[in-house]
Amino acid sequence: MKQYDAIIIGAGQAGTPLSKKLAKAGWKTALIEKRFIGGTCVNDGCTPTKTLIASAKAAYIAAKQADELGIKIGSFEIDFAKIMKRKNEIVMNGREGSEKSIRETENLDLVFGEAIFTGDKIIEVRTTSGEVLELSADYFFIDTGTRTKIPDIEGINKVPYLTSTSILDLKQLPDHLLILGGGYIGMEFGQLFKRLGSKVTIIDSASTFLPKEDEDICEEITGIFREDGIDVYQKSKAKSLEYTDRKIKITFEHEGKTQAVSGDQLLIAAGRIPQSDLLKPENSGIEIDEKGFIKVDDKLQTNVPGIYALGEANGGPAFTHIAFNDYIIVCYNLLNKENRSTKDRPIPYCMFTDPQLARVGMTEKQAIEKGLNIKVAKLPMSSVARGVETGETRGIMKAVVDADTHKILGVAILAVEGGEVMSVLEIAMRAGMTYDELRNYIFAHPTYSESINNLFMKLDE
Repeated sequence: MKQYDAIIIGAGQAGTPLSKKLAKAGWKTALIEKRFIGGTCVNDGCTPTKTLIASAKAAYIAAKQADELGIKIGSFEIDFAKIMKRKNEIVMNGREGSEKSIRETENLDLVFGEAIFTGDKIIEVRTTSGEVLELSADYFFIDTGTRTKIPDIEGINKVPYLTSTSILDLKQLPDHLLILGGGYIGMEFGQLFKRLGSKVTIIDSASTFLPKEDEDICEEITGIFREDGIDVYQKSKAKSLEYTDRKIKITFEHEGKTQAVSGDQLLIAAGRIPQSDLLKPENSGIEIDEKGFIKVDDKLQTNVPGIYALGEANGGPAFTHIAFNDYIIVCYNLLNKENRSTKDRPIPYCMFTDPQLARVGMTEKQAIEKGLNIKVAKLPMSSVARGVETGETRGIMKAVVDADTHKILGVAILAVEGGEVMSVLEIAMRAGMTYDELRNYIFAHPTYSESINNLFMKLDE
């Protein structure tokens, strides 16, 4: 058995920087990864999808926006192979750069293989080369992420479905992409493939996209998708799947009627589940919750002292930046003896549809449920100078403020570069600025952020 000071399982956006930081601090460290360095973000999530979305945006500009701006492009072609090649090159550059940095770090061993707990702070690793290693450490850090949840639908094991991982390996553009699930994954892939030329149908069990958002935001983005020509069936329950003549047919219930639609590709985007079952954490006494996520306290430590779970493995918000912040909390607490925690940290996020949906803080309905005295400001993008000038008038900006203190409680920005505008407002919220201060603040003209003035002027009407 080989003994380490620290073993990190999973080379994602928490595990990778943590392994390097601990090793540089003098800890004898091992990083175990069963697949690729970089985790979901670099290999199957943020990096490849946002790269594809950029290509889809270019197609959208050529097909629609350019003409509206007085530019006659005429016919153009989608080179799907080149689009995918560019995506692959960007992914490989990120992956290989991270791996090189890990291998150059002293005190850090990189092991490719699948780990399982076999005892108290002991793991067995079956390496990709066929070797079996037994390792132990004083500290363990679990960053194993999640995988696609496959719903229990009649016939699902008889159809060649795609996941958010395997869809990135397509060789041909689908003629008709069926998507089961209307969350972030389904919406981003749906819009990008529609813009590249596929017919797209989204079937979702919820009554609206993104049910945790306010109703006005949901209605706005649903309208945008329908305007883009995407077929959307909400409040729909998939009943069965069939595969004949290279076509996949979904039979589903919609508004009390049984309907069916067929396509040549099916993306399962109905949620994600933890991978802790593969790790067998119970063998080391680690507690998991009813959904399979590893239980942690606000310092991200499990019930077993010295064992931590970071990123999606602990059931927290499933965002790359939250996983990275988990690393910051654990690292600074262990190495600098600080007292950081997950309590009251902001949870900003951005969905990269076009326009983007970015949010931080409370929704209007959350504020009402808390019984707060609030005021709500709304500004359509058609009233934003920069949006009008660039032809990007779809969407809405919304802010919820405390009517007594004038502090900003939350914002939702459905707009081109909505994530950038939201980030400005997030900083203002953390600084304790009131909406009065932002209403009268000087922003450069004409920028999207300048619309923050106009947004809060709505509260004076």
